[in-house]
Amino acid sequence: MKLAKVFGSALVALTLSTPALAQQAAGGQPDQVDQLAQMVGLSDDQQSEIRGIIDDMQGEIGELRQEARALQQQMQAEIKPDYDEDSIRDNAEELGEVTGEIAALSTLMQAKVDSVFTEEQRETLDQRMQQMQQQMQQQRQMMQQQQGG
Repeated sequence: MKLAKVFGSALVALTLSTPALAQQAAGGQPDQVDQLAQMVGLSDDQQSEIRGIIDDMQGEIGELRQEARALQQQMQAEIKPDYDEDSIRDNAEELGEVTGEIAALSTLMQAKVDSVFTEEQRETLDQRMQQMQQQMQQQRQMMQQQQGG
């Protein structure tokens, strides 16, 4: 579904920056749920439900990201003359499992958030995301023209 792909990538980018969310909320700036609420007209109940979904899943995703970083560092440490191929392969396999779980949890989080929206809100979000994509494409084209000319 086109909406799911567009919304998914946008939501991942928005919600997976939990420390930034906390800083914005503490600073009185609107967070991503507030921005989403303004964009598609979420009710207070919908906002609370979405915040709950994000809060529930962010902790686990954050822990997995830390684990993935540690595995990447372990692999990086093996870049040396007396490397251990078995260690590299074991860490790579584990990293694949961890990143797969991150992808699964992120997708589940997006699906749960999407289920909170009404059909009208989904259509509004889809339109807004298409507009944003068009604007980004236009900006890319302008930058390419400036670099080429």
